[in-house]
Amino acid sequence: MYEMCSKFAAIGILIAVLAVSSQAFGAGPVYTIDQAVALAQAQNPDIVIARKKVIGARGGLIEARSGFLPSLSSSGLYDKRQQQSQSQLRQEDYNATLKLEQNLYTGGQITSQRAIARLNIEKQNYELQETASHVTMDVRVAFNDLLLNRAKVRVRQDSVRVLDEELKSQQQSFNAGIVGNLNVQRAEVALANEQPELFNAQTQLKDSYLRLGDLFGVDAGPGTAAAPFEVSGELQYQPNHPDLNDCLARADANRPLIKARQKDIEIEDQQYTLDRSAMRPHVRAFSGYEVYSERDPAVGPEFNYGYVVGINATWNIFDGFATKGRIQATRARREAAVQALAAARRAVASEVRSAFFDLQQADRVLETETSNVQAADEALEIAKSNFAAGLGTQLDILQAASDVTRTRTTRLSAIYLHNVALARLAHACASSAEALNFASKIENAKNEKRNAAQAADVARPPEKLGQR
Repeated sequence: MYEMCSKFAAIGILIAVLAVSSQAFGAGPVYTIDQAVALAQAQNPDIVIARKKVIGARGGLIEARSGFLPSLSSSGLYDKRQQQSQSQLRQEDYNATLKLEQNLYTGGQITSQRAIARLNIEKQNYELQETASHVTMDVRVAFNDLLLNRAKVRVRQDSVRVLDEELKSQQQSFNAGIVGNLNVQRAEVALANEQPELFNAQTQLKDSYLRLGDLFGVDAGPGTAAAPFEVSGELQYQPNHPDLNDCLARADANRPLIKARQKDIEIEDQQYTLDRSAMRPHVRAFSGYEVYSERDPAVGPEFNYGYVVGINATWNIFDGFATKGRIQATRARREAAVQALAAARRAVASEVRSAFFDLQQADRVLETETSNVQAADEALEIAKSNFAAGLGTQLDILQAASDVTRTRTTRLSAIYLHNVALARLAHACASSAEALNFASKIENAKNEKRNAAQAADVARPPEKLGQR
């Protein structure tokens, strides 16, 4: 896991260098979706915090492991009485000791502390993996959301342009006495109804940049309306046909969230051993060198020194039921950890099913809207033909054009929902989207060119409403 994080960090640094280079030439950095994921992995605040927790857990292991090593300590005392009466004792008293101590038996305390520290490291690594996976999902969702809103802006801009040209055409025809004022008013209403949709799409695009920037850990410059970066690519449909049972099995076996909850149970098991060690004797051996004073002149000289060796043992016979209370609390926490694991399994399974059902729904909507776009195009051509032959009205053309824009926008949204559901499913299964694809590679290669061509021109209205 550490090597994986290092690779992400290296990729992020490379991306940052490229970004600085591009800014030096006056242009903001441009990211693909893979580069965006790598950048977020390198500098997303949540991932950085999770990495620090892993480092902190490693420090806990060093602390716990110190109980197996000898400890060297020194102590000293010096006091002098201001006055004393009816005593021959010396007024000064001092001692200094350098002591080396080693645990001989602790009732399993140090062993369980080290085991807990190791389990904490594994748990924090799983938490880091879960956070990194969640951030990856968020970046992919935000990236596709940005592509969707950017495509919607283009759709609305093209629609406003076409309707504005239609309004000018109708005004010219009205001035020439060819059509009545009703045609002009209808064109004005159609243009006025489309302009708020453009403004809304532009605002949503700005919000998409903000969300993606937050995931990057990038601060927007003060007083600047433009985003500090740009993204490349178009919203495209990549067919993927996972199997629900396989996804559920993958999630239960690989999801870091479930593994982290399992470590919580193991930690409480070791904590029970640690609590129980307080009821057992603790034995320490020590050796050192001592310098001390003798206050009684009749006993010997004032200054004395020498080596000391011994064994120190303690055993709590009765501690007021403190150990019993700690063991009871540990058992309760373990039971809670078992329930948390069961809840995590259910939540992950529900997350997998929800993403899988959303993916199926998006595919069905996409299939329907693909044929619906073709029907809307044909309806627009028929309306234009009827109008040219004097069998239709301008209202028929405006309605048909609105249907074309709406159906193509809906198809874009279906592609977005498909990509989002796939990103959610990959996160829920702790797998890549490619690993979940069980469709034939031949079928995917066959459909790839057709889907890419449809996605590239998926939402472009006709150049002019009056063209045949």
